[in-house]
Amino acid sequence: MGSNENPNKGHRQRVKERFLNEGNLDSFQDYEVLELILFYAYPMKDTKPIAKRLINMYGSLHNVLNTEPKQLMEEAKVTENIAVYISMFPHVMRRYTKSFYKKGQIVDCFSTAVNLFSGLLKAQPFESFYLVSLDIGKKIIAIDRINDGNAVEVALCYDNILKKALLNKASFAIIGHNHPSGFCEPSENDYKITGDINRGLELLGIKLLDHIIICGDKNYSFARNRFFGLNYNK
Repeated sequence: MGSNENPNKGHRQRVKERFLNEGNLDSFQDYEVLELILFYAYPMKDTKPIAKRLINMYGSLHNVLNTEPKQLMEEAKVTENIAVYISMFPHVMRRYTKSFYKKGQIVDCFSTAVNLFSGLLKAQPFESFYLVSLDIGKKIIAIDRINDGNAVEVALCYDNILKKALLNKASFAIIGHNHPSGFCEPSENDYKITGDINRGLELLGIKLLDHIIICGDKNYSFARNRFFGLNYNK
């Protein structure tokens, strides 16, 4: 074996071939997914121990990827390049979702709406709030991230939500946020915010189609629970 030859080359190739043959990561454990990601951050190093250590430290792949870069550097003792590389994956996925649901795409049914908001919100470690503005044909005009924080802070952005929808010249709107706790039922604040935004948009001639709450693989729709008088097309 040459002095510059990577001793882990065979293992890396098997992991990559496994992904290529299966076409997805469904059979991979969390640490194996992270190990694969880290191949491209540590080109000449066994990444399995590092991946297992990070998963043990933070509890899950979700938590590792959503840890702030500075926190990873301080706690996990990784370099700035590694911390940035790991932390950018959830942000890349949100950009991927936004680019997939491009301007002009129709959002007129629950399945399309929930897929859109799942992509934007599912991996968020904190509560975030989005507004999707639609034209008269229910085609996307814009996707705006309104706020990060909690329901109380979102309530403070009420004017911003109305302003964004108005500036976007929306005919319809869908709002959504996530519950990182995994509990999908709306809070009292969620009901109040939804009612306030609905009434405010109505005064501007804009119809609120739905408010969707994303919590992991679960979701809650105000429209499907008869909060509005409006329904999806199908």
